[in-house]
Amino acid sequence: MLLKRKIIKSAAALLSVGFAVLFGTAGYYSSRLPSSVTVETGKRLELAEFPELSCMTSYDGAVPAVGACGGTEQVTLSLFGVIPVKNVEVRHAEAPVFAVGGRPFGIKLLMEGVMVTGLGDVEDESGRFTCPARKAGIRVGDIIRLADGEVLTSNDRLQELISASGGRSVSLSVERDGEIFSAELEPVISRRSGSRKGGMWVRDSIAGIGTMTFFDRNTGSFAGLGHPICDSDTGGIVPVHSGEAVPVEITDVRRGAGGAPGELRGSFEAGESFGILDKNRQSGIYGRLSQEALEELSRECTEFPMAYSQEVKAGPAEIYSTVSGAYPQRYTAEIERVDYSSGSSSKNMVIRITDKRLLDAAGGIVQGMSGSPVVQDGRLVGAVTHVLVADPSRGYGIFAENMAEGLD
Repeated sequence: MLLKRKIIKSAAALLSVGFAVLFGTAGYYSSRLPSSVTVETGKRLELAEFPELSCMTSYDGAVPAVGACGGTEQVTLSLFGVIPVKNVEVRHAEAPVFAVGGRPFGIKLLMEGVMVTGLGDVEDESGRFTCPARKAGIRVGDIIRLADGEVLTSNDRLQELISASGGRSVSLSVERDGEIFSAELEPVISRRSGSRKGGMWVRDSIAGIGTMTFFDRNTGSFAGLGHPICDSDTGGIVPVHSGEAVPVEITDVRRGAGGAPGELRGSFEAGESFGILDKNRQSGIYGRLSQEALEELSRECTEFPMAYSQEVKAGPAEIYSTVSGAYPQRYTAEIERVDYSSGSSSKNMVIRITDKRLLDAAGGIVQGMSGSPVVQDGRLVGAVTHVLVADPSRGYGIFAENMAEGLD
């Protein structure tokens, strides 16, 4: 009887351990997997990073043929076809084909409104220090859309309205974290300048250098950077009123080293812009090429079908980037890690540069290379987005699928 009890207890303990392992395994995969994926029409769902996972068989023993009929469906992913780990929604679509870029371009953006980059006290006529903007509830990072009902397009115009206020308050329409609110700014006369001041610094435009990731030969739409353009003072995403992409020639590269990221340096070339910029999103900067630029780039650039995120895997890859002149070169790289669960983040994978030419010239990834397309197994898988400051040979990348969602 005692032996029987011991056997039962041992079996119960083993069963408990088994359940713990089972739930632990399911939890691990659930945290690493997305809740939804897109699969090319006619293909089965396969996760390149997790070949041990598959769609569970249905009751009639047939594996669901994902994408056979279009639309969406729910599938259960299982470990070795036995242990269910997560339900995933599967969408079906044709994989788009894009021409890869790697070419640098100058970015000129006019903001939609003006962004508050700083607040400061003003000494009034009586010698007191006050900040009208702070009193009105304005904070650094706020975007002032309207002043006295007028759409703002420049810093100068806001200052003109403040200067001409004549002692009355200026009504402002302000955006903060996507919410619009009203504020009443009461300018004061500066003891130093004799003019009315609002006690804030604002910015209406921004310029820089980035890399084009891909474009659509049929529409002329293009995407670059792989991350948003943010204000250097506030860190906020710059709202775009209008903008243009201009030709740029890389004249120098400041080599990156541990703790000190490098940088591409270049000059905007004289002449007309080669496209407009109209969207600044978490996944990059977007615009449309002029007809002349579209024809020129179409002759130069190679097309690749886009890989969906679950098709990206750790292993050899290539990046297209420009670190001198105006035209891209192809460099070898290694995708070290892929994170399917990172969603719309611009840090979906870790990339290491292995090409000696690029390591010698730039030390690896440098500022200005953001948007350099990444190709693996003949498919466009993503773009370089960030450099790891401690090790410039390595950096982050975004899935091409995430960038493609921002295209018109």
